[in-house]
Amino acid sequence: MTAVLRRLLATLLVSASLTGVAAGAPPAASAAPTAARLSAQDQATVARVEEYLNNIHTLQSKFVQVAPNGQQTTGIFSMARPGRMRLEYDKPIKDFVVADGSFIFYWDGEMRQQSSAPIGSTMADFILRKTIRLSGDVVVTNVFQAPGVVEVSLVESKDSGKGTLTLVFEDHPFQLRKWRVLDGQGLTTEVALLNPRTDVSFDRDMFYFKEPPKGSDYGRGN
Repeated sequence: MTAVLRRLLATLLVSASLTGVAAGAPPAASAAPTAARLSAQDQATVARVEEYLNNIHTLQSKFVQVAPNGQQTTGIFSMARPGRMRLEYDKPIKDFVVADGSFIFYWDGEMRQQSSAPIGSTMADFILRKTIRLSGDVVVTNVFQAPGVVEVSLVESKDSGKGTLTLVFEDHPFQLRKWRVLDGQGLTTEVALLNPRTDVSFDRDMFYFKEPPKGSDYGRGN
């Protein structure tokens, strides 16, 4: 599996156990997460984030991904809640990921290999579920606010070893601008959204995995 795809897995919030296996390293040990002591203002911010995320039913955006080594790649991220998303890199990268509502499929374009995992076994489940709650099976570990910026960091309640997801919002207007994933290997990948659009209409076929034909340079549109 390529290094690019391994970073893609981290970017899409896949469990540290999967990324560790892909990288040939043992899974990181889990530790009980510590919930942040939220002030009244922080609690209001968390409620605002929940309301915002639950009001997003479809979203599409150009993205810029910055890998731990500083390498930048671009592509298109598409999401239709509940359960469906697609992430594709711009050429010449041939890898892509698609979630069909039950499973997430990973396509390694160089090796022409597909692997998959149930959505519920990944942190991607958090942003794809029908109702998003920043409590219960996820723990808010930090809320950061500065002029024009809001950040909320999360881990899974039962397995913080899957990594930390930090959602970054601009405040005026309030909207998701980027996310960061600190994975089980201690590496950070950041994805910035460029001019995200909501209430987008999609062809449902784009959220089903289809193996690209041999000789195809790209996954988009399959």
